[in-house]
Amino acid sequence: MTDASPPRPVLLAVDDDPHVLRAVRRDLRAAYADRYRVLSAPSGREALRTLDSLEARDEEPALFLVDQRMPDMTGVDFLLEAVARFPSARRVLLTAYADTEAAITAINQVRLDHYLLKPWDPPEERLYPVLDDLLDDWWASYHPPYRGIRVVGHPVSPAAHHIRDFLTRNQQPFRFVDAARDEEAAQLTAGHPDARLPLVLFPEGDALSAPDSAQLAGRLGIAGTATRPHYDVLIVGGGPAGLGGAVYSASEGLSTLLLDRDVPGGQAGMSSRIENYLGFPTGLSGGDLARRAVTQARRFGAEILSPVEAVGLRKAGPSHIVTLADGREISAEVVLLTTGVSYNRLDVPGVERFENAGLYYGAATAETTACAGEEVHIIGGANSAGQAAMHFSQHAADVTLLVRGDSLEKGMSQYLVDEIAARPNIRVRLNTRVTGLAGGDRLEELVLRDSAEERTEEVPARFVFTFIGARPRTDWVAGLLQRNRAGFLLTGPDLVRGEDGGVPGWEAGREPFLLETSMPGVFAAGDVRAGSVKRVASGVGEGAMAVALIHRYRASV
Repeated sequence: MTDASPPRPVLLAVDDDPHVLRAVRRDLRAAYADRYRVLSAPSGREALRTLDSLEARDEEPALFLVDQRMPDMTGVDFLLEAVARFPSARRVLLTAYADTEAAITAINQVRLDHYLLKPWDPPEERLYPVLDDLLDDWWASYHPPYRGIRVVGHPVSPAAHHIRDFLTRNQQPFRFVDAARDEEAAQLTAGHPDARLPLVLFPEGDALSAPDSAQLAGRLGIAGTATRPHYDVLIVGGGPAGLGGAVYSASEGLSTLLLDRDVPGGQAGMSSRIENYLGFPTGLSGGDLARRAVTQARRFGAEILSPVEAVGLRKAGPSHIVTLADGREISAEVVLLTTGVSYNRLDVPGVERFENAGLYYGAATAETTACAGEEVHIIGGANSAGQAAMHFSQHAADVTLLVRGDSLEKGMSQYLVDEIAARPNIRVRLNTRVTGLAGGDRLEELVLRDSAEERTEEVPARFVFTFIGARPRTDWVAGLLQRNRAGFLLTGPDLVRGEDGGVPGWEAGREPFLLETSMPGVFAAGDVRAGSVKRVASGVGEGAMAVALIHRYRASV
């Protein structure tokens, strides 16, 4: 038996000008009446009474479209009260040309999502694309009451963490049920007496016992198979560079396949908040950026397969063959390697026993709820660590940032340094490194060494997230493509030359292109490439640049 369908989300328009309000209501109903309830109010006070009614009926507004200039209450003042009640609703301000400054101020005051200048005709060009994007974002984070996926397991189990992380990063709503504490657990597992925990139960009645990523992806219908025997472009790695390459490659008519060993998004996809990416003044999460990019790539016809792992690469005549871990082989004219990097493991004896049981690599946003009211420790002094500190400070009681260096400014963007300094529950400990971990079934304690004061202390620690440098994911092409000592791929002018001035093994009758590796027709972009700028924007840019070079390569063969 399933729950009744929840009521449709609400779009609320507020404007004191009856002609404008009528026009807003008309345009909203024309495009969204089949999926949303469109409500309107002639003033901020009346709109607040509407919100009272929605709260009483447990209904949820998805979007506020509010005029700034209203006599009894400005649009910003209304939004300040409205978002306190419904913080997830998207916020759009209707402004005249003279109100632009107020709109920009509102970005900081109410985290305004967008402002529209009146008039917005034609709505197909100036209204609907903006609202479609905001509503897609709202749905991605909205969790309506329903009987969806349930995960029964132990909170500190590495296997349970892996499943929660996989579902979270794939935007799959679920409810976690503590096998030891929740009364619901016994009822849910009763029908599966031989199942191993964690147990994943689906609303259709079936279940998976301790599944891996491939089993989950197959059940959720997100794994897929290649539809062609041969592609123009095969991209290995789904971070910003890979997704950027997929968007540009597919949009320019090249048959494109992207492979990712886990969930598209890469390290950036695990970021809790990216605030310096062009075009998003209020910032966005790495998961949101990855979701948008995947949708955009697929819209242009790119195919995306995950989780699949590339383990081999060889040249076969004019083609390149990539071998997958399951033995499958995929052929392509050109290969673009965007495998990125993975965070370095903490170099402390016995660290393996606490991985995903109190010690996590990356932001691990699946653990956000578990951290509520707890103390969180974050190891690292670069942007990823700073973004994680800001994210967890919204949920944890206290966040301690452990930095080996003597200054945050040396490795972190200034905007993050300033935000951390202004957040009262974030503490920064400089000149500090972790030298030991302790605990039973899960992490319970850290041993910290202060190099400035030359002292060691033990501190309680249940949640530790590490961001301590990264290593490239290139072991699978070692000995095949040129790498530097750290394992990053060499490309173009950085390729090592032999005594004759040529690249050893280079068979093409030309010089390597800028992002081309030591194998003609194999390119590299993003963090995996030696000398790349480790930023989301530069990764996307290199992915786009690689496509331009791929066109030149195809014209040369």
